[in-house]
Amino acid sequence: MDKSAERPAYVKELPWVEINSHLCKGCDFCVTSCPPDCLGFSTDINARGYRFAFYKGEGCTGCGICFYNCPEPGAIEVYRKPKASKKAKTEADA
Repeated sequence: MDKSAERPAYVKELPWVEINSHLCKGCDFCVTSCPPDCLGFSTDINARGYRFAFYKGEGCTGCGICFYNCPEPGAIEVYRKPKASKKAKTEADA
């Protein structure tokens, strides 16, 4: 499945973060750990009664620190450019 078709309208190119607002419990771990400060908190409340984190729309470096600090499995997905394979690198050098 083509992930570009699923991208939110504000996402122009990789990397970016998607936060499932229904799973977020508002713990603040992802927001405070984000080095480029590209995450924030919504003023809205999700179905569980929590203010949830959201991606501001720019600045993501794809580091994944927010993903690793999130205690809720599946709440955060980080999309980044795939690394070139070793085979592709050797073919490019030839």
